[in-house]
Amino acid sequence: MATEDLSFALPSPAHPMASPGYGKRGTPDQGPLRRDSFAHLPLRARYLAGFIDALPEHAAIDAKTLAKAQPLYGQAAVRSALNELSAAGHLRRVRRLRDLGTGNGTTRWVFHTYWSRIARGDDWWARFLDGDVPELEQEAPERPRTRSDAYHRLAQLGLREPRLTLSAADCATLEAAAAEWLAREPDPQVFTRAMTTGLPAVVHSPRAFLAGRLRDKLPPQRIPVTRTQAPAPRTLMECTDCGRPGRAEALPGGLCRGCRGSG
Repeated sequence: MATEDLSFALPSPAHPMASPGYGKRGTPDQGPLRRDSFAHLPLRARYLAGFIDALPEHAAIDAKTLAKAQPLYGQAAVRSALNELSAAGHLRRVRRLRDLGTGNGTTRWVFHTYWSRIARGDDWWARFLDGDVPELEQEAPERPRTRSDAYHRLAQLGLREPRLTLSAADCATLEAAAAEWLAREPDPQVFTRAMTTGLPAVVHSPRAFLAGRLRDKLPPQRIPVTRTQAPAPRTLMECTDCGRPGRAEALPGGLCRGCRGSG
């Protein structure tokens, strides 16, 4: 089958959605679909990649559902194609520990299947699943005159207390000191109270006054407590083929050792 025949794999509008926690989930920075997006894949995996890519978020993409939803391949062939897509870097299955929000610390495992139109390496998947989303394509252009949170906190003091109204130049001068303050105590309400309470009747120079407060009321540095035991992982990758859970580094290509060997 030629690349052009991928159009035969377009899903129907009635394709079933997965149960909550399952199904297709997209990844960032995928870029637009191109005619050669999946040209590097074997024929069967190429066909299935075009089919999965056209599905909406949370659509069911287990082997049984995919086998019923398209006319060319049965369950065994679909399962093998999913393994090929995993090994090529397009797909990962994971389970995550979630707090049920009951207030008593009850948790349960939820399952996700992540899809990427761009083939990703094992390092990228490991960082993504740990919450570190890499910048791949290009950074968004910075908006002009963008200022830090510290700058805006300083500028808003005058709305709370007119005696502390600052100019743009004043805010820029105090920005670094305020940023250090907020790095130690990020709660904006604590910052505002520390700057605005107990003011003298007249503040002749708001900038000089706040410079003194930023220095004199600077919170102490808090040294994080060292854990004696590493916490249990809250995200585990699953083998695309057999579903065996494990750390990302133990499942290169999204496959466990047994399933890689059997391929």
